Amino acid sequence: MATEGLSYLFWLLTKGDNSRTVNVDSTAMTLPVSDPTAWATAMNNLGMAPLGIAGQPILPDFDPALGMMTGIPPITPMMPGLGIVPPPIPPDMPVVKEIIHCKSCTLFPPNPNLPPPATRERPPGCKTVFVGGLPENGTEQIIVEVFEQCGEIIAIRKSKKNFCHIRFAEEFMVDKALYLSGYRIRLGSSTDKKDTGRIHVDFAQARDDLYEWECKQRMLAREERHRRRMEEERLRPPSPPPVVHYSDHECSIVAEKLKDDSKFSEAVQTLLTWIERGEVNRRSANNFYSMIQSANSHIRRLVNEKVAHEKDMEEAKEKFKQALSGILIQFEQIVAVYHSASKQKAWDHFTKAQRKNISVWCKQAEEIRNIHNDELMGIRREEEMEMSDDEIEEKSETKETEESVSQAEALKEENDSLRWQLDAYRNEVELLKQEQGKAQKEDDPNKEQQLKLLQQALQGMQQHLLKVQEEYKRKDAELEKAKDEKLQVEKMLENLKEQENCASRLCASSQDSDYPIEKTLNSSPIKSEREALLVGIISTFLHVHPFGASIEYICSYLHRLDNKICTSDVECLMGRLQHTFKQELTGVGASLEKRWKFCGFEGLKLT
Repeated sequence: MATEGLSYLFWLLTKGDNSRTVNVDSTAMTLPVSDPTAWATAMNNLGMAPLGIAGQPILPDFDPALGMMTGIPPITPMMPGLGIVPPPIPPDMPVVKEIIHCKSCTLFPPNPNLPPPATRERPPGCKTVFVGGLPENGTEQIIVEVFEQCGEIIAIRKSKKNFCHIRFAEEFMVDKALYLSGYRIRLGSSTDKKDTGRIHVDFAQARDDLYEWECKQRMLAREERHRRRMEEERLRPPSPPPVVHYSDHECSIVAEKLKDDSKFSEAVQTLLTWIERGEVNRRSANNFYSMIQSANSHIRRLVNEKVAHEKDMEEAKEKFKQALSGILIQFEQIVAVYHSASKQKAWDHFTKAQRKNISVWCKQAEEIRNIHNDELMGIRREEEMEMSDDEIEEKSETKETEESVSQAEALKEENDSLRWQLDAYRNEVELLKQEQGKAQKEDDPNKEQQLKLLQQALQGMQQHLLKVQEEYKRKDAELEKAKDEKLQVEKMLENLKEQENCASRLCASSQDSDYPIEKTLNSSPIKSEREALLVGIISTFLHVHPFGASIEYICSYLHRLDNKICTSDVECLMGRLQHTFKQELTGVGASLEKRWKFCGFEGLKLT
């Protein structure tokens, strides 16, 4: 039975050589295995694992080193004719190489304990390998016989120094060729040194490979650019339709579209294109004027539309304000419910969990109510500010316009009079020149003197005119500065009024009922309203300067407001108000200086 099994296996092998593939499962094996040891030995001689028909191992303790049948090499992935590509090997698993038998040579695997052969860095698009360590008697036919199992060979360049370069058709074939690096090659059964060698396979840098790789990269780049261009074209908004050329018929169509609100933008674009193209001429000027007039009439519609939108916006604001006030009223009612529930009369009847929920709900409702209330107050403040700004602007504009108009009219009159004088002088000079042209004789010395005088007067008038223009510009600049200073003074006056109101309230609250009003008025250190204003301004100034200021610094600030203020009067007034201002000495030695400080808040506590 063992001989029958071996013959059947030989039949399978010959069938695999003819069809270039080995397919054990394609035929049903019905032979009984009476001697499993013989069957396993036969399969091991063929380089196959001892498996049964169903795929189960026949002998679990079978020794694979029972011996090889003579003349039958083991089946390897690199065996010619089989075309079996080695499967991918895990990186952690050691590669076990076997003997490879070829027609003219035999390849013996390297020692598995040695490190793998070193290789250089792989060039881009590498399809060429360097093969060294070839036998001296090795021919190109033997090289082809060994390496054609890795793939299609395009070219071989063999050298006389036992190395060659092999170029494959594809890049992955190079990886198969590197599998043979480290093998020992023997030609036939000879043991001569010239018939043996150790193969070393490594990457080679070839210009053809680099050129093909660059061409491939350029092709990929072109494809990527084309793809991006197609994507940009797909995402690009469609271009506007072309504008038709001008004609009387198209002009009438555009004129009708200009009167229609829905088609106005399209018609205006067409009109703009025609004007930029230069279609306007004497024959078509009237048509273009009528279209421009129609475009101008559209402004009224736009203004009316804007007014309508503003009205809608005001109505929406009013509705929002009303709705917000209604929401606030409901929030107040809800908060009132929570507060009434928190009173002891009803609070004692609730459980702890219910009390906790009610308190949490009350806090949340109060927070939301406060947020909405702040929002409503902000809206009202904005409206009040807009109203006050409009009133202030109207008042200030009326005063400023009156002053500026009066000054501008005076300057204009002066400028006009100078221009008329200049024109009169020019006319006189022209008349004199005409008289000189008519007369062939030489002019009298009196006329020459008159001409010189007139020219000098003309130059003087021109210089005077330039001075007047410069003065006009300077006065405009001064007027703008005066406006800014006026605004600052108004702000300061408002602050002083507020401080005066606060001071009057404090004085009214501090008055005693036993003393009459006349005595308090007579005993007050402030004797007039002007002094009260000065006290307010000085208090504001010193409040901004917490470290104090000298009397000269204070008076320099007051002189900006009124040049008639005297330094001694200011110092006397500040000396009378001991609870409001105090004088201190600061500095050491030569830098010793007297400074006044504001102490009104401290004096308020003492009085």
